[in-house]
Amino acid sequence: MQLSRRRLLRLAAVTAALPAFSPSTWGQDYPSRPVRILVGFAAGGAPDILARLMGQWLSERLGQQFVVENRTGAASNIATEAVAHAPADGYTLLLASMGNAVNTTLYEKLPYEFMRDIAPVAGISREPLGMEVHPSFPAKTVDEFISYAKANPGKINYASAGSGSSLHMAGELFKLMTGTDMVHVPYRGSPPALTDLLGGQVQMMFSPLPSSIGYVRTGRLRALATTGAARSPALPDIPTVGEIVPGYEATAWYGVAAPRNTPVEIIDKLNREINAGLADAKLKARLVELGSSPFVGPPSEFGKHLAAETEKWAKVVRAANLKPE
Repeated sequence: MQLSRRRLLRLAAVTAALPAFSPSTWGQDYPSRPVRILVGFAAGGAPDILARLMGQWLSERLGQQFVVENRTGAASNIATEAVAHAPADGYTLLLASMGNAVNTTLYEKLPYEFMRDIAPVAGISREPLGMEVHPSFPAKTVDEFISYAKANPGKINYASAGSGSSLHMAGELFKLMTGTDMVHVPYRGSPPALTDLLGGQVQMMFSPLPSSIGYVRTGRLRALATTGAARSPALPDIPTVGEIVPGYEATAWYGVAAPRNTPVEIIDKLNREINAGLADAKLKARLVELGSSPFVGPPSEFGKHLAAETEKWAKVVRAANLKPE
């Protein structure tokens, strides 16, 4: 009986101490050690560039290192799975992208459910892709490209960062809406795809502007169009695909996500700091220079965006009968 009383007293002491570690305090102490941001694509591409820009901002603001880790493979599914199964403590984050929305339908079986297992934190950027060709390619406009593609079915190779990537989906949507036949050549990330485009091994690529805009400006690549709903402020003289193909729009986007059940205090803290970075004049100017637009909003807005993108690209995957390559 005496032993039971001791146990009861110990339990009471532990219970009394619990408020000091209640969820309301988690956000105050976070982060107390380095945080990893997992990127499912190769170093040097748009996802990597944007993750490092935001990681540097968060490191400076929160006093802990936000370390970018490139976990490539399976069209970003490897990185996403790692985050989905990580502890929900805010120390393992995901650089989410359009590929995540696409993979939900493209892959029949995944070891996670994206909309269930991943908590939206904040958007980072939205940007059109550049419909870019090697300078030796005969077409100088989208109309000329479509005419050439129809006259040469199956002879144009277009590169992408892999099956299900925004680059791939932009190409498939273009094929569906123009009735053209092009060959998809998937790479392990956009940097090697861009290298082969620069070398003339492939003829066309819907390329992320952050990694290719410098080549367009110096003439090493020719931009026929951009893929957003409006012209890019970074390339105002280049038309959109939608100006020639009405209704066409394929905007790449990136944001931060966390494992489900991550404390709301941590998510809200990260959201505030990321939005503060997107409002910072220096960081905002850098994004614009790269052809990106800041994607500001609360976690709920980013969550609605993820749901809408998942629905939109599911229709394209099914219409084109796409399968993982």
